Amino acid sequence: MNTDFDAIVVGSGISGGWAAKELAEKGLKTLVLERGRPIEHGKDYLGEHMAPWEIPYGGLPLRDLYDEDYSIQQKCYAFGETTRQFWNNDRENPYVYDAEKPFAWIRANVVGGRSLMWARQCYRWSDLDFEANQKDGYGVDWPIRYDDIAPWYGYVERFVGISGEKLGLSHLPDGDFQPPMDLNVVERHVADKLQEALDRVMTIGRVAVLTEPKDGRAVCHYCGPCHRGCSVGAYFSSLSSTLPAAEATGNYTLQANAVVESLEYDAADGRVAGVRVVDAETKERTFYTAKLVFLCASAIGSTQILMNSKTDTHPTGFANASDSLGRYLMDHTYAVGARGIIPGFEKYTTYGNRPNGFYIPRFRNLSDDEDLPFLRGYGYQGSASRMNWRTLGNVSPGYGAEYKEAILRPGPWSISFSGFGECLPNADNRMLLDDNKIDRFGIPQVKFDFAFGPNEAAIRADILEQAKIMLRAAGAVEISEYDGNAPGGLAIHEMGTARMGRDPHTSVLNGFNQAHAANNLFVTDGACMTSSSCVNPSITYMALTARAVDYAVTQLRDGQI
Repeated sequence: MNTDFDAIVVGSGISGGWAAKELAEKGLKTLVLERGRPIEHGKDYLGEHMAPWEIPYGGLPLRDLYDEDYSIQQKCYAFGETTRQFWNNDRENPYVYDAEKPFAWIRANVVGGRSLMWARQCYRWSDLDFEANQKDGYGVDWPIRYDDIAPWYGYVERFVGISGEKLGLSHLPDGDFQPPMDLNVVERHVADKLQEALDRVMTIGRVAVLTEPKDGRAVCHYCGPCHRGCSVGAYFSSLSSTLPAAEATGNYTLQANAVVESLEYDAADGRVAGVRVVDAETKERTFYTAKLVFLCASAIGSTQILMNSKTDTHPTGFANASDSLGRYLMDHTYAVGARGIIPGFEKYTTYGNRPNGFYIPRFRNLSDDEDLPFLRGYGYQGSASRMNWRTLGNVSPGYGAEYKEAILRPGPWSISFSGFGECLPNADNRMLLDDNKIDRFGIPQVKFDFAFGPNEAAIRADILEQAKIMLRAAGAVEISEYDGNAPGGLAIHEMGTARMGRDPHTSVLNGFNQAHAANNLFVTDGACMTSSSCVNPSITYMALTARAVDYAVTQLRDGQI
């Protein structure tokens, strides 16, 4: 074949970075197409070490600007004046947002994507997750099991650098960890109480932040907040890790401001011939060819490309013979839990900004004999800290000089349990393209039809109740619950829309993330997910990507692709 490149990777984030690294290291001439603008590691982390008094307007939102240009992105906790340069401009790059049935599409607009702003929590899936669809009948059966992906979890963990504690839990498998960070004094107290009273585990988060130096990346020095960027590379991002590894091979070409419009399918060969690209600055259109194509543009971005790649033989979008493309959209339930005050630790305080919190692994529906009003389960993330003038000013009663003096001193210790619940795969939860609304590149805009169902509602109710039970067991006082009723998308764990499966009549991809419709096309980001588990998914995307590249290159060299 006469092609421009051996491989094309669409997207430069978590999955795209890994695809680029693995393909280039295996000797393939690789082009990475990123729709966002180019930035340089370290140099362009403008808010990294900005002191609170240096942030414009004290970090308060610039309401008119945010409402006009960042109406969706401002809903993310990591958005603000220290990070705005990383985010998508919603006015320039809109999608169809339905306020009556909202779905928040959180997007970056730079090389490295959301790997620059992610929360870095990394948890392996287990067969409790991979077998769930088969056992309870929701969704199709995963075409893989834990043993298929376990070696690849280890492979990516050793490169990324995951710090964490080994627990020996079958439903949350241990990994190849660097030494764990420490729980603080109150978290250790609460962990002991939960173990003693409820036989529940609280551990430090398993996080993609170095506690030992690695490959030129420095150990975390707790400066934070990490979503502003990490110039020493202590936290993992594609900009500091996988993309430089790809570049070091001499086989890597990056093109930023490259908006992939669609794929071109060669019906005679039964292959994807290449990708159509629009320059984000000049609007010039280009076509690139390759032997392999990896879509890693995010769950929504990759499926938008597939849906816009209509042909006579694929009238509803490429690889959509199963009518599952765009369907089975999932996200974790989010912003629900409880908090309280832990008295008796006023002589202790914390220093620095630990880029991590605690994790309470799933403890519901671990066996078949539990009689609960919901399927699947959830886990908790959270932290304990001393209240300060920012938080005390919102909750402490008082006025006058005595009040002003009180909020200048550290307050009591508070702790929060925030639950992330699994979302069942549902064919009616979907993304579509609106042919009547075209973006500035001439591409139909994405729209969503998504709602959490009764199972997710029951999970949220149990998250609230169990959080209060655990707080009482820990000796907390002034317990209060919260439920932000967050819409889909805000957990930023969107999954599905081009799922893996065993049968081409019910899925888009096979067990190696390879499209049923074209054996040289692979989708390895969140779009491929067949269910959602209840843990953060990024480490699974990385492992699936490395595994898919290994398979694709072997098939290519054996003449099977």
